[in-house]
Amino acid sequence: MKHKLVSEKVWLVPLILITCIFMLPSASRAQSALSGSGFDTDQPIEILADSLEVQQAKQQATFAGNVQVLQGEIRLQAAKLIVHYSDTKNEKNANTDGDAPQIRKIDAVGEVFLSSPRETAQGDKGTYDVINKQINLEGNVVLTQGQNILRGQKMVLDLVSGRSRIVGTGTGNSSGRVRGIFVPEKKN
Repeated sequence: MKHKLVSEKVWLVPLILITCIFMLPSASRAQSALSGSGFDTDQPIEILADSLEVQQAKQQATFAGNVQVLQGEIRLQAAKLIVHYSDTKNEKNANTDGDAPQIRKIDAVGEVFLSSPRETAQGDKGTYDVINKQINLEGNVVLTQGQNILRGQKMVLDLVSGRSRIVGTGTGNSSGRVRGIFVPEKKN
């Protein structure tokens, strides 16, 4: 019985990897390109990890150990990643180009680090809502843009507009407030 489970998982690994790399809901690429501030969410998602466990009944794939996620200019690192996907064969209004499952959401757990060419952010856990093109970080969030640093309890990043929003820390003397340090540019 155990050998059957292993062989089923081995068969599903290529299916999940193909899904992670090639399949995303269509996005407004023109809007991102024109605004110059958003991210191209039409890019494939590549996931690298030490191990992968697929639970077909739950429609989940769990990547663990030195997990790295790459999508265009976005980089994400975490200890563990849970990919939630939908089986398009079972969905009535699936908007896809085939029978491959679609990624709905990605949960990142443990020392989450997010980077783009303009900023870096870190937190205790994160969620990438692939359908709504939004990344949420929670727990001891630190956002860095150059020498400027913002701290809070939660960050929301809209990948279409490129806007970030920080919600207060709720710790220490600054109960519920965002803390920022801004370094002015030095003139020569």
